[in-house]
Amino acid sequence: MVSIYRLPMMRVLIVLTACAALLGGCSSRPEFGALALNSVPAEGARAHDIFIVTTRARDDRPDTYFSGERSVEVNYAEARISVPPAHKPGLIEWPASLPGDPDTDFVARSAGYLPSAQAFKSRINQELATRPRGEKEVFLFIHGYNTMFAESLYRLTQFVHDSNNGAVPVLFTWASRGKLRDYLYDLNSAAIARDALEKTLVELANSDADEISILAHSMGNYLLMETIRQMPPSVRHKIQKKIHYVVLAAPDIDIDLFKSHLRRLGKVDKPFVVIVSADDRALRLSRALSGGVDRLGAFSDDEELTKLGAIVIDVTDLEAEDSAHHSKFAILAEFAPELQRAFANGSLTSESSIDGTRTFGGDLGTFVGNTAQAAVTLPIRIIAAPVVLATGGSL
Repeated sequence: MVSIYRLPMMRVLIVLTACAALLGGCSSRPEFGALALNSVPAEGARAHDIFIVTTRARDDRPDTYFSGERSVEVNYAEARISVPPAHKPGLIEWPASLPGDPDTDFVARSAGYLPSAQAFKSRINQELATRPRGEKEVFLFIHGYNTMFAESLYRLTQFVHDSNNGAVPVLFTWASRGKLRDYLYDLNSAAIARDALEKTLVELANSDADEISILAHSMGNYLLMETIRQMPPSVRHKIQKKIHYVVLAAPDIDIDLFKSHLRRLGKVDKPFVVIVSADDRALRLSRALSGGVDRLGAFSDDEELTKLGAIVIDVTDLEAEDSAHHSKFAILAEFAPELQRAFANGSLTSESSIDGTRTFGGDLGTFVGNTAQAAVTLPIRIIAAPVVLATGGSL
């Protein structure tokens, strides 16, 4: 007979085994050496400068820079990543062998550490100075669970490239080991990173940026919400003045915890934008590991979320590029400008009205109007309370 004290651990092992089977195609992930430099020219390739803040420890292995272990100090770096001319939106074209082929692959053009927070802020301001007035924006990305450093860097590059919004991209990367079995290690690493993220948000608010936009994915949303909650109101208010929007993509956060956060924060000037998908397999596994409590990113009651002050983008019917259906947000990058304009000018067309909440969506042409993208079908739904349609997203 099996001891009842062993059952929780057995359940964890079963869940992780299922997860490994689900993600079995990820055997060639870039654990080290992924930032091997490539200087071969490639016509039509486009490079992006990415600024990096991390609680990861430095890694002495060549072309690796940061590991999945935790650092006592916050580290800073920058990298230039090139996207191939035949890039398909939503995807990362990983090299079959390093340093890759810039005609077909994402490749690193340059990379290096920055010595201090002051040097980081100085480089951010230098980049902002190259933008015209009214377009000095910083775009901050916070990755999720089971993510290696290079994966987070290349994912941000993909999103920046596909959205083409011209903001200065900043990666906040915390100490995820990139191992399925290390869910609790990653969760604790995210919690440890709260102070560093708060410091980063303050630094960005004190920079020359006019606006700051934030995209958090998966467990990165737990880190973001915990950080916002711990901020003194005066600090939160200062940062909020510069926030353009906040997007919570496939958030791996306990739904009851998220509701608690919103009650604690009270009324906000602009709503969070929450991307949910009922077929997110990674969040189903996270739910099993977390006592059966729904995760925000797979929560089915869209109307309840809007009443709590969120705009919901339901991408359940959107075809996924990954087997876990956990990275659909990456596909939306191509349409980010149209979505932002729709939120900003309230041009969405109502499909229905339920208890004071309106549902929008259908194909892309429903809400972008007469644009070049209008012929593209994008099977998503947007659910928002009418009073918040013209505001975007915020703390």
